[in-house]
Amino acid sequence: ELFPKLFGGGHAYLELTGEDLLDTGVTVMARPPGKRNSSIHLLSGGEKALTAVALVFAIFRLNPAPFCMLDEVDAPLDDANVGRYSSLVAEMSEHVQFIFITHNKVTMEIAHQLSGVTMHEPGVSRLVSVDVEEAAALAAV
Repeated sequence: ELFPKLFGGGHAYLELTGEDLLDTGVTVMARPPGKRNSSIHLLSGGEKALTAVALVFAIFRLNPAPFCMLDEVDAPLDDANVGRYSSLVAEMSEHVQFIFITHNKVTMEIAHQLSGVTMHEPGVSRLVSVDVEEAAALAAV
């Protein structure tokens, strides 16, 4: 369900690597739109990232946790994929709180709270936080 939503089509599934259930592994198989079925190891960086996100988010839907932390998951994604990724994060944020690290402005647009670190002088870091709704209200005045 989530893989086609992130990729705009295609499908993915988990495949056991052996016959003995007590000693087998699992391979993530994916077929992005217009491509052949392959293991996750043969996908591009962006395809690997989106496939992993689909798997993690599927687990969160099955067994929710109070929050999910994502560290630059969107870094290898092109603009179209960042848009689909951001839409899914926004949709899932109704049930799960997301803490994510990003440099992507499209992903930042879905945040309710932004925090950043700046360095005005060498060796001195400063934390800056912005409540997006409050900033938008002030900007409208």
